[in-house]
Amino acid sequence: MANFRTHITVAAAGGTLMAYVGWQAQWWVAPQALLVIALVAFGGILPDIDADRSRSIRLIFNILSVPSLVLGVLLLQPWLTPGLLLVACGGIYFSVRYLASVLFSRLTVHRGIWHSLMAAMLCALATAALSYHLLAQPAWLAWSHGAAVLFGFLIHLSLDELFSVDLEGARLKRSFGTALKLGDGRRPLSNVLMLIALLVLTPWVPPWGVLLELFHQGSLLWR
Repeated sequence: MANFRTHITVAAAGGTLMAYVGWQAQWWVAPQALLVIALVAFGGILPDIDADRSRSIRLIFNILSVPSLVLGVLLLQPWLTPGLLLVACGGIYFSVRYLASVLFSRLTVHRGIWHSLMAAMLCALATAALSYHLLAQPAWLAWSHGAAVLFGFLIHLSLDELFSVDLEGARLKRSFGTALKLGDGRRPLSNVLMLIALLVLTPWVPPWGVLLELFHQGSLLWR
């Protein structure tokens, strides 16, 4: 399989291409283009959140602890004194950065449900919903953020499949077909839980009409 450096390098290159195309199409300004690159790169390592003791899982939970801390401040500030707010936010950071990563590594299996198209869609929808509701971004921009994570996620899965092909020996490795798949064929319960998460998340995403409009604009751009 592709290593951490390959995943993040290729994803960052893909993010740069996506950001440039969007900038040329005047979909976003330069600061937003940089965010798109970062989101694609993040999506490019996100599937390895199920890899125990990997560089990816440490980096992912380091990154996730920051927005979790910000969300905690926004939600708890009206209810707590400054002292209690500091303690609560410290607990949130510690829980996401350390406890959640340990729990996640024990509950997930590498190349399981998190290496699938269902997981890619869940992460894209979650990103769009957070951008729209938490960061108060316009619907079209929130969908763009979700698309950036989806693009990076798909780059990761595609690289894993490409590295499962032994060109010199003209054969497929045992890992072939374990990344770019719809769901986890060996663990049906994982598919059910992922589907439930998708259904629960769906009402929180930005308006779907804006997404269709973005698809239409994108098709016109490539003609």
